[in-house]
Amino acid sequence: MTNTGAIALAGPAETAALGAAIGAVLQPGDVVTLDGSLGAGKTTLARGLLAALGLEEDAPSPSFPIVIAYEDELRVPVWHVDLYRIEDAGEAEELGLDDALVDSALVIEWAGRLGSDRWPDALALSFSDTPGGGRRLTWQAGPSWERRWPPAPRS
Repeated sequence: MTNTGAIALAGPAETAALGAAIGAVLQPGDVVTLDGSLGAGKTTLARGLLAALGLEEDAPSPSFPIVIAYEDELRVPVWHVDLYRIEDAGEAEELGLDDALVDSALVIEWAGRLGSDRWPDALALSFSDTPGGGRRLTWQAGPSWERRWPPAPRS
């Protein structure tokens, strides 16, 4: 059964905090997909997640390298992926993303470029704008996220 829902995010600090909450429960083999328009908060959430896992420096956007693998410096190895420049789903096969799931987690920006059913057990997050400059985050959480998502209510 898939868990679905939505929350409002007031700004970048709240988005990064949500990323940190995901990082606190992330495990090898997990996939977190991030979709939304340019500037919607995908990289901000990924940076919060990576910081929660122990990344000390500010994570760069993987827009140009496409994949940045954090394998030794984090509590859970993570491949941070940005598929913005991928024009055909077949191009992504060369990246070996599924192979990474043996011992790492994937955090994939612009994952919709590969189709919505690529990782059915993923935590699929989608950002959209709201009036007043905030963001709305909708999610679909696969069965492996059942006891881990959504995070405890924020105070």
